[in-house]
Amino acid sequence: MQGFQITLMTEQSRRIEHQTATEWLLRTAKELGITGATVTAGSESVGADGKRHSARFFELSDQPVEVVFAVTELQAEALFGRIAAVPTRLFYIKTPIEFGSIGSDP
Repeated sequence: MQGFQITLMTEQSRRIEHQTATEWLLRTAKELGITGATVTAGSESVGADGKRHSARFFELSDQPVEVVFAVTELQAEALFGRIAAVPTRLFYIKTPIEFGSIGSDP
């Protein structure tokens, strides 16, 4: 199947509609029929504003987080539409990909 890999970057502490950005993105994806997502916590990043974000020993709220989806074109449009409709700002990478499943369940 042809589609896109959408990688959204945020911080652990960012909130959207009273939820962490990660929780909000995963819930929104499920509502849109997007199956499968990977959330990866980073140790350090530099934001679009040049500010460093990092996981500190006692404080993880500024820890960088990536949420990755493999989506169809329609799902990408719907996801971006939902994000644009709420008061937040997220950096994203959108890459054309081929995706699917291979093999069988044991």
